[in-house]
Amino acid sequence: MQPHTYNTIQVKKMNVELVKNTLKAQGVGTKASIAQLTKLSVATCGTILNELVASNEVIEMETEGASGGRPAKQYKYNADFGCVICLLIKTEGGILSIHTSCVNLIGETLNEAVHVLERIDMDVIDQQIEILMSENSNVQAIGIGIPGIVHRGVIGVCDVPELVNQPLGPFLENKYELSITIENDMNMTVYGFYHMFNFEEDKTFAVVTFPRNHFPGAGFIVDGRILSGNTKFGGEVSFLPFGVSREEQLRLLHTEEGFVQLASHTLTSVIAIINPVTIAITGDLPQESQLDDLYQYCLKDIPEAHMPQLIVKNDTNREYMTGLATATLESLTYRLQIIEKR
Repeated sequence: MQPHTYNTIQVKKMNVELVKNTLKAQGVGTKASIAQLTKLSVATCGTILNELVASNEVIEMETEGASGGRPAKQYKYNADFGCVICLLIKTEGGILSIHTSCVNLIGETLNEAVHVLERIDMDVIDQQIEILMSENSNVQAIGIGIPGIVHRGVIGVCDVPELVNQPLGPFLENKYELSITIENDMNMTVYGFYHMFNFEEDKTFAVVTFPRNHFPGAGFIVDGRILSGNTKFGGEVSFLPFGVSREEQLRLLHTEEGFVQLASHTLTSVIAIINPVTIAITGDLPQESQLDDLYQYCLKDIPEAHMPQLIVKNDTNREYMTGLATATLESLTYRLQIIEKR
């Protein structure tokens, strides 16, 4: 294997992220405590902290109490140094809405609102962003969740017709010159679930949604990473070979017997392919009372030793927003990934 080499700028950026992330996690730290946690030298941590204090991204606090020597300076990450704004584009029961949220740099929600609209297109989304930009200072990134496929910022298949084939990402990047994250709603929902479950190690997790009057979709986390596929088509489970037309599929999903059969077929496929630890079944159609039927139907094909936990959660707005906010905040960090072939 070829050795990995980093230039000085890359090393500095990675070290800065280490220090910032450590302060975010610990709340308050000294040069020595941060050095111990990051495995960086005290001198390196001191240089980075001085630069972050100068930019106001880190706050220098009162020194620790006397302990027989010179008291050490304490540092705290400035959560309000900036913020990110998030927009969830939703269509439920024929109602179009945009859920907005402003989140500080440690993920705390500063404000949120719901806007019910008659139409949603690129101009409407841009208008909402302009309002949020005017109401919140130092916006550093924008995140948008879309009920459809997004590839390189361009929306493909989408439950909102006016957004189909629209280059929303490139348009917003050109206008605002900020980091723009546009993601599929299911990917962000599963990401939110995953973070809220707070697994101690990387796990495989799935969310499958069955909304009223729309085709089902899914989101996958495999070994701790979102699985979206080559063209972001991963999770479009309505295209599984059910042996019926898409129109008939939608009709059957709105009947008791048809739902259990098609939902179980979908769950069985997901289990066989990614072997998740848990599947969250969401949307308007699933009911808690159907869990046993779904589980038993899956057992016809899946050995019980490989069955995941099945849960039903109809309202996933919190998980969706958590996932989008997390992904948007991550877009601000410097990440250099090293992938080794086994």
